[in-house]
Amino acid sequence: MSLAWIGLGSNLDAPRAHVERALDELHHLPLTRRQHASHLYATRPIGPADQPDFINAVAQLETRLSPLALLDQLQALEQRHGRVRERRWGPRTLDLDLLLFDAQCLATPRLTLPHPEMTQRAFVLVPLAEIAPTLVLPDGHDVASLAASLSEEAPPAKIPPRMLPKP
Repeated sequence: MSLAWIGLGSNLDAPRAHVERALDELHHLPLTRRQHASHLYATRPIGPADQPDFINAVAQLETRLSPLALLDQLQALEQRHGRVRERRWGPRTLDLDLLLFDAQCLATPRLTLPHPEMTQRAFVLVPLAEIAPTLVLPDGHDVASLAASLSEEAPPAKIPPRMLPKP
């Protein structure tokens, strides 16, 4: 079994509902179970500012899928949520990013691991540090220290929880 960390985000059509539903659906992917899920966080958009704020979270999965097979499942889940890719960093109903897969480093045309921009994003690192405070990235940086340094600049706002289904 492998461990994978997934970043979730939405800012269209009831974004909280999209993220909460996706957290539940991650638990039911083939050969995969959700182990942990962070709180939800409200964050300003990166890129075009003419869009609503995002709801973000991070989930830890245990999976028997390969990284590319998991990516296929994540992209299919995005499509079921009506994801349309109109512009880079634009608004979306659901965005699922494969952040880490065990300690693998991978660079293919479809997938780069670890996610190449995750260390510059408080909306990824803060919820990741919440569920995996001792996690160390393949480059030796620990997630908690990276999250602390970024959250001082642009801290995401934790959203009060609703009852999420247990994994």
